[in-house]
Amino acid sequence: MTPTSSKERANRVAALAADRKAADIVVLELTDLSSVTDYFVVCTGRSGIHVQAIAQHILEELRAEGERPIAREGIENGQWALLDYGDIVVHIFQPGTRQLYDLERLWSSAPRWTFEEPSAIELSRP
Repeated sequence: MTPTSSKERANRVAALAADRKAADIVVLELTDLSSVTDYFVVCTGRSGIHVQAIAQHILEELRAEGERPIAREGIENGQWALLDYGDIVVHIFQPGTRQLYDLERLWSSAPRWTFEEPSAIELSRP
C-alpha cells in the first residue's frame, strides 16, 4: 500500500532510512510552524558514503513508488544530503554536521517522534 498522507509518507521515508542503518532518526512535524513543508525527517549517517547510500536508497524506493524530489542537494559531498519532496524534507547528516546545524534545537517547539522500528513510533511534544 502506498502511503497517502504526509505523515504516512514521512514514516515511510524514516523506514527507508532505517533500511540503510541510519542513526538517530527523528521526524519533526512542522505543519503548524512552517508554510514551507509539513515534516522534516532528520537522520545521521556514519560517513560520506553512508550518507550517500541512505539518500540513494530513499530516492530509488520513492521513485519506484512514483515520487520524485523537487530538489536534492549535497549528495555528492556526503556531509549533508537534502531531499525535498515538498511536504517532506529529508536531511541526512554526518554526526559533526548534524551537531553544527542542530535542526532539532532550531525547531524545538515542533512535535516530534523518534523512529526506531516501523511498529515503534513514539510521539512526544516538547
